[in-house]
Amino acid sequence: MIRTATILAYNLSVKTYFLSDLHLTPERPEITAAFFDFLRGDALSAERIYILGDLFEVWIGDDGASALEADEILDAMAEVSKSVSCFFIAGNRDFLVRKGFSNRTGFKILKDETVIDLYGTNTLLLHGDSMCTDDVKHQKFRKNVTTNWWMSQFILFWPISKRLKKAAQARSMSKQNKANMSNSIMDVTETTVLDTFAKYKVTQMIHGHTHRQALHSYEPQAQHEQSQGQLKRYVLGDWVTSSSILIASENGIEIKNAPIKPQS
Repeated sequence: MIRTATILAYNLSVKTYFLSDLHLTPERPEITAAFFDFLRGDALSAERIYILGDLFEVWIGDDGASALEADEILDAMAEVSKSVSCFFIAGNRDFLVRKGFSNRTGFKILKDETVIDLYGTNTLLLHGDSMCTDDVKHQKFRKNVTTNWWMSQFILFWPISKRLKKAAQARSMSKQNKANMSNSIMDVTETTVLDTFAKYKVTQMIHGHTHRQALHSYEPQAQHEQSQGQLKRYVLGDWVTSSSILIASENGIEIKNAPIKPQS
């Protein structure tokens, strides 16, 4: 009886899911299908769900969902949020997400770099691009879209057709820039990572953006002298050939991957 009770307690433990960088687009229906599998499966038994940015390859504004063929995706997210607490942090691809998206999906929009209590551990959640400080061009872009409200409001006044055209141009330019950029520049800057740990006085962070799934550990800095163990940085991968979902519970943290099946 004791053994059975232990197994039941483990299976019924509450879980929180984190994912990012799906880059959903009609051109890659297999990734959308994998996201639907998550929303209609594991997501329904979650305590909380956090999407940490770049859910979409591009987001041209909350009024452009139909033009991006995203209506079914938003409706599926809304179904989950009826029974699960759901949260969203914008990435560099979907920075134009606004209140309309939140109202439609039921996902509460959080500020980038938000600290939560994750089963007793203060944990910093962020998209991750704020720590890629060696990428000077991206940091200039990020400053504009996160602090220059005139720019974002001006873009949202454009007709949808113009926004789609500008988005396609931006994607093409981004691919060219990445092709000419070293891998180290596109990754986080380690000194900035340590500064971010210090700024928020946390011992754990979770982010995406770099597409480099991993767990990185650091020795505690002076501000963490009384902390137990190392500082931990969990990095989510992108969804290309497999999903990347971080699962947290009172039993610990793990990142799971599942193959993404090509659409026939």
